Amino acid sequence: GRRLSRATAGLLLALAGCDSGFGQATARHLDAMGFQVFASVLDPQGPGAKELRRSCSPRLTLLQMDLTKPEDIQRVLQHIQAHTNSTGLWGLVNNAGFNDTIADAELSPLGKFRTCMEVNFFGSLELTKGLLPLLRSAGGRIVTVSSPAGDLPFPCLAAYGASKAALSLLMDTFRSELQPWGIKVSLVLPGYYKTGTTCDPAFWNLQKQRLVASLPRELLQAYGEDYVEEINRQFIQFMKVAVEDLSAVVNSITDGLLAANPAVRYYPGQGLGLMYFIHRYLPYFVRDLFLKGFFINPKLPRALRREHHDDAKKA
Repeated sequence: GRRLSRATAGLLLALAGCDSGFGQATARHLDAMGFQVFASVLDPQGPGAKELRRSCSPRLTLLQMDLTKPEDIQRVLQHIQAHTNSTGLWGLVNNAGFNDTIADAELSPLGKFRTCMEVNFFGSLELTKGLLPLLRSAGGRIVTVSSPAGDLPFPCLAAYGASKAALSLLMDTFRSELQPWGIKVSLVLPGYYKTGTTCDPAFWNLQKQRLVASLPRELLQAYGEDYVEEINRQFIQFMKVAVEDLSAVVNSITDGLLAANPAVRYYPGQGLGLMYFIHRYLPYFVRDLFLKGFFINPKLPRALRREHHDDAKKA
């Protein structure tokens, strides 16, 4: 799309979730373009924050924020308000995301669903609401990184997917409600990219061990420990296809901020067109088979296996 003609210098942007991945790459890109960027990080002493300090101009402001802590969000809001009251805020990028469970919904602890909602949904909601007065005064932009997992029922991603589904719907609602104010709202739904801990097998092996240890005995017997092992093995295998070059996502976010007519939804990444085509036009069972083939295809739970029934009969 045609870029805005207004000068980039002095345009103020707030980015949430810049410790690694899309947020960090986007913060660097926008800083290099001459914007004044407020970048929030979970850990101001972490490698991501250090990298931003090293590679960005003095214009970039790093702010510590944990989206599960309202006091952190308030502190960031106050800081941004104090520095943008006269100018307003041109753009907000909601990018912070969290997931640390790959398992069936029945096997995923309720607390994991809550944490995903807390970070991916409520945190973004609170930040967006807090910055809306500044965005309204600038007639600015909101760009939110969601996930295809919020549109399609990926196996073993229920906690994460449900929170992203809520986030996508929220942003669609904001889009129609904020139209009269001249605010444009875009969603970015990336394919699978190498970001943060998402591609560290050691991290996922540890999460798997914690999950198995936390499961009620009856549930673990019904599904079998090897069932959870197999899901984890397939997921670690799937990680190998993760794309390292984040530029397609960074370009989508930038377009959402700067194009005269930004898209409502961006789909950077391989294979998403086919996935959405199957989702929209073909029967559900085809879609479910495709998602299993593409992502994770769990083995049969232990209680449903033939040898289990044979053993039970002998007993």
